[in-house]
Amino acid sequence: MTTPRSTVPGRRLLVAAGLTAALLVVPTTPASAGTHHGPTPPKPVVRSDQLAAPFNLDVSGRSVLVADGSQNLVGTLARDGSITPIATDQPGASGIARSADGRRIAWTTTETDPATFENSASGLTIKGPRGRMVHADTLAHEQSRNPDQGIHYGVTNPSQCVVDAFTAAGFPVSYDGGIDSHAYSVAATRSGWVVADAGANDILAVSNSGRIRTLAVLPAQPLTITADMAAALGLPDCVAGVTYAFESVPTEVEVGRDGMLYVTTLPGGPESPVLGARGALWRVDPRTGHVRRIAGGFLGATNLALGSHGEIYVAELFGGRISVVRHGKVSPYLDLPGVVAVETGGHGDLWAGTLGNEDPPAPGTIVQITGGKAHWKGGPHRVGR
Repeated sequence: MTTPRSTVPGRRLLVAAGLTAALLVVPTTPASAGTHHGPTPPKPVVRSDQLAAPFNLDVSGRSVLVADGSQNLVGTLARDGSITPIATDQPGASGIARSADGRRIAWTTTETDPATFENSASGLTIKGPRGRMVHADTLAHEQSRNPDQGIHYGVTNPSQCVVDAFTAAGFPVSYDGGIDSHAYSVAATRSGWVVADAGANDILAVSNSGRIRTLAVLPAQPLTITADMAAALGLPDCVAGVTYAFESVPTEVEVGRDGMLYVTTLPGGPESPVLGARGALWRVDPRTGHVRRIAGGFLGATNLALGSHGEIYVAELFGGRISVVRHGKVSPYLDLPGVVAVETGGHGDLWAGTLGNEDPPAPGTIVQITGGKAHWKGGPHRVGR
């Protein structure tokens, strides 16, 4: 479940848009219901199994939109489960959203060198009335501004033993924010779009004409490495007790009714449980750029959905589940292996996207989830593939 980048602190699991085969190997869980008490538990129904990597969905209109990064496709879900293309040959398509008036659709793309995992192009494409296309180049914005250049990552004042240990393991030891862009998710605003850039570690505002400005930069996420963590990573004893400032890698952005932005992040570095469940949920003020952590403890927070009663659903890819957050408290909602995307529907239901598998072979899916209010207290329901 790892790529070369996912094993190195400060580099991004999602930086290779499309993720190809490396992220299409997701452990499956046999279908079995948990023990239920109270309201009807969530019931997932597969609406399509003709996908590979449905990184993001949009269910704000009359149709379901999907961005499939493995098939380089953005499209619309048809009644028979097929996907009607909106645009093909969209490298590493990952985010998709439609404007409130339905006149525009926007999606993110990223071109990545499969040998080096370096991104050579990234941005947002906006399809407007009469098919007019506008492209906003987020990599060019990053190259000219590099908003996180003032943030220090890694270890401050490392000893020679620590330098040697991290260098031998392929970990960057000490560095400032570099130039990288991976426009991953997008959400519509009243006047344009907001983009979560998983390469630049920031949230961007993009106008319908393609103008880009930085709204907020996500802070570094420091972690003190324990002796057990060092041993699990094969690092020497001198690393124990060292604080490593990992990057915050934004994977999703949504606009709340309060006008605030809600963002999920991966923690940078190893995404396995070795360093703990370090994914986080943030609240961002788009006017001031102020960032506040709402909740943490997620294992691979790749997406979020805003509920109608203040609850927030978080897709945990490596946890194989959707969790729900209310007043900062995280609770299990639904076990769903391979879940990578989650969105709120118009009738109180949820929609989710799951990644396909190579071994055993299984397709990616779009799933509609009905029932199961967020206050349900039973054990998590399970659905296999």
